[in-house]
Amino acid sequence: MDTVQLSLISHTNVGKTTLARTLLRRDIGQVLDQAHVTEVAEVHPLIETEDAQLLLWDTPGFGDTVRLMRRLRDLESPIGWFLAQVWDRVADRPLWSSQQAARNIQEKADAVLYLVNASEQPAEAGYVRHELDLLTWIGRPVMLLLNQTGTVAPGSEAALRTVEAWRHHVAFWPIVGGVLSLDAFTRCWVQEGVLLERVSALLPDAKRAVMDRLVAAWNRRNRQVFERSLDGMADYLARAATDREALPSGRPDRADKKKAMTALGERLESDTQRLMDGLIALHELEGRSAAVVEKRIDAYLVKGTTDLSVEQGALLGGALSGAVGGLAADMLAGGLTFGGGLVAGAILGALSGAGLTRAHEMVKLRGEPAVSWSPAFLDELARQVLLRYLAVAHFGRGRGRFEDREHPEHWRRAVDQALAAASGDLTGAWRDAQTTGESAVLAPRLRRILASTLGTILRQAYPASGSVLGR
Repeated sequence: MDTVQLSLISHTNVGKTTLARTLLRRDIGQVLDQAHVTEVAEVHPLIETEDAQLLLWDTPGFGDTVRLMRRLRDLESPIGWFLAQVWDRVADRPLWSSQQAARNIQEKADAVLYLVNASEQPAEAGYVRHELDLLTWIGRPVMLLLNQTGTVAPGSEAALRTVEAWRHHVAFWPIVGGVLSLDAFTRCWVQEGVLLERVSALLPDAKRAVMDRLVAAWNRRNRQVFERSLDGMADYLARAATDREALPSGRPDRADKKKAMTALGERLESDTQRLMDGLIALHELEGRSAAVVEKRIDAYLVKGTTDLSVEQGALLGGALSGAVGGLAADMLAGGLTFGGGLVAGAILGALSGAGLTRAHEMVKLRGEPAVSWSPAFLDELARQVLLRYLAVAHFGRGRGRFEDREHPEHWRRAVDQALAAASGDLTGAWRDAQTTGESAVLAPRLRRILASTLGTILRQAYPASGSVLGR
């Protein structure tokens, strides 16, 4: 079987194992905020096809690289070998671990993924020049990765300046074939595809042919996840847009309306939970979309419009009951809050700001009569579907389960801009939902809108992702 091997290398405690977990879609090794946690190199398959495999080596971190270079140069002598293999293993464990990383590169690697801490200024990271000297001495092609980018949003001016600063700093070492951002906590799958394509270009012809096949398989697998995510999101929106809850004939009273609204909301609650569980499973994340996920997702959904809790919403509903109408007051005061479930954040987000003064439009009676979601609410639900996807798609495994170290304001702006361009298509879809009432008919149409909108958002954030997205 043809094999390409990548060694993941960095100074100690920069985040190799965290990034390895993210790339591998599973928890491996040990992640602690201390030096030299990983002591021996461990290999893991990134992707396999019938005739090829891509292996990733998680290696010990470099420490005192000057001493390490001196020790490696002495390995040809018996005394140097003894010091490295016997004495250092007992008396200087960090140095011995660093030697294992260097030997792994020398003996196994076709290319090196060299991770640096992007929160440091390049000139202040003094260890980098010594480690690049070492990598140059070993002689494998290097792709430099910027980890720990913090609050720098992808595609922003600040992100581009950071990449350019590091590119300028490492230009002295021709062994470095490129510089990319790939934060282990907030990366997106399209960045991984770009990384592997760039690595392939650094390999000799024979290995490049193998790597190209593996990259194609990697991108194909990730696009399948993307396509299935689109299916789930479109089905979710179509169900909400066509959902109806009948009211008693004649003149239904307030209790009848509240009961119908509650039933409608409970179905949306269940569907929202199912959507989140499905997205998390598709992206091979650990755990279910339980309370911690819902709480962190809320940073994407409600904040930035009106930062209301469910309890605050209930109080506000009571205060406004005379101004915005009985149905809206029921909704805010408890008809659709469900003790803080997923749909509560959606409704409060939809009713925030100017929407509060038009809240009576959020639930409409039609025909026989029935209660349904209004187009204004469905617009907000589409916005939140995109934000939920972006939150999951940018998850990194550094802390195990789903955690938020994202840029919600950046993504909110990107989603709002993309949806503004698609507003006419969505308006038409909601209008037709009122007449057809069939989610299976509406879902393919919504899927096309979501695919186009998400494609625009991802391309703007990651300009080099065109071939990865395959669109």
